[in-house]
Amino acid sequence: MQAIVQDSYGSADVLKLREIARPQIGANDVLIRVHAAGVDFGVWHLMAGFPYAVRLVMGVRKPRNPVRGQEFAGVVDAIGANVTALKTGDEVFGVSDGSFAEYARASQARVLNKPSNLTFEQAAVVPISATTALVGLRAAKVEAGQRVLVVGAGGGVGSYVVQLARSMGAEVTGVCSTSKLEFVRSIGATHVIDYTREDFADGGRRYDAIIDLAGSRAVSHLRRALTPTGTLVILGGEGGGRWLGMGRQLWSKIVGLGSRQKFRSPLGLVNQKDLGILKELFEAGTVTPIIDRSYPLREVPTAVRALAEGHSRGKSVIKVC
Repeated sequence: MQAIVQDSYGSADVLKLREIARPQIGANDVLIRVHAAGVDFGVWHLMAGFPYAVRLVMGVRKPRNPVRGQEFAGVVDAIGANVTALKTGDEVFGVSDGSFAEYARASQARVLNKPSNLTFEQAAVVPISATTALVGLRAAKVEAGQRVLVVGAGGGVGSYVVQLARSMGAEVTGVCSTSKLEFVRSIGATHVIDYTREDFADGGRRYDAIIDLAGSRAVSHLRRALTPTGTLVILGGEGGGRWLGMGRQLWSKIVGLGSRQKFRSPLGLVNQKDLGILKELFEAGTVTPIIDRSYPLREVPTAVRALAEGHSRGKSVIKVC
């Protein structure tokens, strides 16, 4: 099969299109014929081996699994002996061991029949980013009528946070760059703030919950925009330090000792239960996948560079077949 692989850590230049063997599946796995794959920030972390803690899991000198990509949508090609909920021919979405490939192995626990009203490309950009958004809002315990600030509202996860928070009845303010203001407003933000011109923590407004996805602001700066009993949720490892990638998260726990404000940093691990919740929301039309651009498999390096540079509005997707 054709796949995007890497033999060393580094920039997008290490990603190469190559012919390799199809993956073998275990008793609890399914083999997926990949139709489309999402481009999420986890791809960049695993490619770069950064923060360095990634290498303790992936491989110290080079990745043990060379195939990149996680999110996918496709068709079940084969099933393991213990798989009962899925069958060959099912159209599914979820996460796998390497989705930038014509075939991918996935645990049945992280795969579900895809939303019936979504194309393969739309479904492929849902699993990781939408789950992360859902988990973040759940950690913040967002309720109808609350004010929610989304920092990094124009990106892949941010576009889902905005839509999900609105569906919960919150008043959403999105923080983004000048070029994304109208986009963020179009997906449901009541207010938008251009971070190049305004400081959302200037004291003018305070928020019941802040979902921070940008990774560049200090905890002390973010909490100035919180109400006295508000919740700050930090998602992602960007800006969190070279070694663990969790520096701001750890610091927020220390800052939160004795404070009425709450600080959360949940992990958005994909599972069937949350995929099921998301499936219902997408099929009801409550949330819509936002695809900025589609790339062929050979252009994965270009897609990853665009992601790292912050150019994408919503998500980018890789069209495999």
